[in-house]
Amino acid sequence: MFAWFCLICSVFLLSQIYDQTAYKAGAKLFAQPRFWPAVSLCLMTGFAVLHLLGSAFSQRIEGRWREVWLWVSSLEYAGWFMAYAFAVPYAGYLPTTILFAVLLALRVGYRSAKMLLAAAGSALFTVLLFKTLLKVNLPSGLIYEQLPDGLRQFMLTYF
Repeated sequence: MFAWFCLICSVFLLSQIYDQTAYKAGAKLFAQPRFWPAVSLCLMTGFAVLHLLGSAFSQRIEGRWREVWLWVSSLEYAGWFMAYAFAVPYAGYLPTTILFAVLLALRVGYRSAKMLLAAAGSALFTVLLFKTLLKVNLPSGLIYEQLPDGLRQFMLTYF
């Protein structure tokens, strides 16, 4: 199943190479914007075919469907990330990061107050590091607009 998935994805990406990349007339082959993506996608497709053939002729090992389920269940964390990215513009970077750090700690099984505080503390540290020391411009969130003027300016600047 995984081999088929890889092959289908690589063939799809390879089919999009002409629409997604450009050709520069007069440029050397290795300097073409399309060259290296095409090389990597051709190799990816070739290795996907080899993987599919190898899995088709290999012994059927007990537990393969458990492995498939493991791959599928890992997509849950992509969903968590998409929910996080959706929530940041509304709730703000700081509250969303703390909330999701605690929720993910709960999701993986941590229940003690010490571990949940550690998750919240590491989220707070990450936000402070990015906003103050590294000066990364991160979204503040619509919720900050509801704060009083002095607090709103402070939160927009530092959190």
